[in-house]
Amino acid sequence: MRLRDRRIFIKPEVMIIPMIDIMFFLLVFFMLSTLYMVNLKTIPVDMPKADHAEMQTSVTYLVTMKKDGSLWLEDKEIDEKTLLVQAKNENKKNPKFALVLRADQQLDYGKIVVFLDHLKAQGILHFGLAADSGR
Repeated sequence: MRLRDRRIFIKPEVMIIPMIDIMFFLLVFFMLSTLYMVNLKTIPVDMPKADHAEMQTSVTYLVTMKKDGSLWLEDKEIDEKTLLVQAKNENKKNPKFALVLRADQQLDYGKIVVFLDHLKAQGILHFGLAADSGR
């Protein structure tokens, strides 16, 4: 019986093409999974359309005002006094505090103005009105 010579052996090789395929697959997987990790805590509301609406990502408070006049902070219903107190405290802590109001387009304009006036009375001067992109 003849045995192989131990000095003769095949050198291991690193297969680079399958490694590149796997890395590309992982890159695509993580890119797509991070898109779904963004949790938008918003209440569905019929906002007005605007052709030149801009996407704002640095928002501290996202407040939704529904057609019936109810207020929602992110995805939780909140009364106006509590919201104003929380926003005032947050405004004191954070100099870059910003509040964005998402209001239903069927809502009476007077309610929006009164709410914005209450914000100003609390010292909150950085706020905006949200709109859907009309494009």
